Amino acid sequence: MLTKPDSLIFDMDGTLWDAVDTYAHSWNVMFEELGIDKKVSRQQLSGMVGWEGKKVVEVMMPDFEPEKRWEIYGQVNEKRKVLIPQMGGILYDGVKEGLAQLAEKYQLFILSNCAAGVIRQFIDWAGIDAHITDEIAYGINFMPKQHNIKLLADKYDLKAPVYVGDTEGDGHQSRLAGIPFVFVSYGFGQTNDYDEKFDDFKSLTDYFLNL
Repeated sequence: MLTKPDSLIFDMDGTLWDAVDTYAHSWNVMFEELGIDKKVSRQQLSGMVGWEGKKVVEVMMPDFEPEKRWEIYGQVNEKRKVLIPQMGGILYDGVKEGLAQLAEKYQLFILSNCAAGVIRQFIDWAGIDAHITDEIAYGINFMPKQHNIKLLADKYDLKAPVYVGDTEGDGHQSRLAGIPFVFVSYGFGQTNDYDEKFDDFKSLTDYFLNL
């Protein structure tokens, strides 16, 4: 059992929602606009959820020079900012209600390997702004999650944060940051290295409310 935390830091994609269809559409629209003969499927992109942007662009555009990859990636992310409010995603069952309940007991944060601005769009789309203390994205400083976990901990003087995510990478970064990792099995990844595991968000909510 976990020692009672003072805060919960959530991954976004695969933990709070599934927006892979919107993300794939943003890539495909941009490729079409730029005249690039390439199409990304949901299956391809779902396997990259949680990756840092640098790794995504290397796999997505191996034939392009690094500078060109980042240029296109920037355009994709701008397109995404237009599409997310229109298309949204699938909020996992129990997330909205659960965050409202958890926020009465813990400080809640969102930390994701996404581009700058995307977490804020998700928060606005999901209507959860009142429950989230702060957020930080990879696109803010291009640093790994372990670094950004420590930034949040320092900024808010967190004594016992816990990271909640859905991939092996999330667990690895939590270990590097020196904090417990809670795995949600309904997302995009698999791992056996976790301190607690939940198969749905309601179970996670109930556990932390009763801790």
